[in-house]
Amino acid sequence: MEQPKIERVLRLMKMMTGANRYTVEELAERLDTSYRSIYRYIDTFKEVGFVVHKEAGGVYRLGKESPYFKDISQLIHFTDEEAHIVNQLIGALDDTNTLKQNLRRKLSSIYNCTSLANSIVKGKNAENVNRIIEAIEQHRQVVLHDYSSSHTGSRRDRTVEPISFTTNYVQIWCYDLSDGKTKLFNTARIGAVELLDTEWQHEAEHRCGEIDIFRTMGFEKRRVQLQLGVMAHNLLVEEYPLSERDLQQIDEQHWLLDTEVCNYAGVGRFVMGLADDIKIIDSPDFVEYLRGKIALLNNL
Repeated sequence: MEQPKIERVLRLMKMMTGANRYTVEELAERLDTSYRSIYRYIDTFKEVGFVVHKEAGGVYRLGKESPYFKDISQLIHFTDEEAHIVNQLIGALDDTNTLKQNLRRKLSSIYNCTSLANSIVKGKNAENVNRIIEAIEQHRQVVLHDYSSSHTGSRRDRTVEPISFTTNYVQIWCYDLSDGKTKLFNTARIGAVELLDTEWQHEAEHRCGEIDIFRTMGFEKRRVQLQLGVMAHNLLVEEYPLSERDLQQIDEQHWLLDTEVCNYAGVGRFVMGLADDIKIIDSPDFVEYLRGKIALLNNL
């Protein structure tokens, strides 16, 4: 199989295992090929042992219970930050290096430098995660038994409609039937997962949040502008590599971070730890948030 076809197959595998769902026609359009070719690739997946699910609306998915899926997913997995760092390393190569453009083209063609197929989870949570994956694929509700809440410290069962995992299956977006809203659950805090016969009943209300450069999650983004000194700048790019996309150098000693955050918790921790080397610019709501945190500390 020549190189363009190999790249197309890898992209097809990624699309058939990612969070979005595509029909054969949509897959063909995005991969710039015919729908007949897509059907041939799907038949090939089946022949070599992969499980292919046909869902409502003509959507085809690669089952994550397929043999070899774990090995392949580990080979092709990059998180958003990993892809960013790989792209940086490629950029550091000399422009005369003939491999540079080939590597760039392949990375862009196959991965698009965005979050890719999630890694398959390892260890004690594997059984729970696999049951949630099955529930998502079949659009069924589950019970998260003995879920430990970090906010209340209590353990209780939660009946939910699972929607989508975050990278590496660390957390799962679910519609919580008791609260009537979509929330994020940590997979490590789930005691056991019970797959119910009940199908999703609230799909119209399903929605997943976003993740900002400080790895905090939420449904709405707020703009924050910070002037950083040398120490704050260096620590920022070392700890949060994606921040480089939103950084602009002002002079030899200062940088401007102009970014959007999902909530103030992550950026707040960063700023409070380096307050002497950071100046907040034109972000009044963020300033009020920090004042509230400082007031709480003063009351201790």
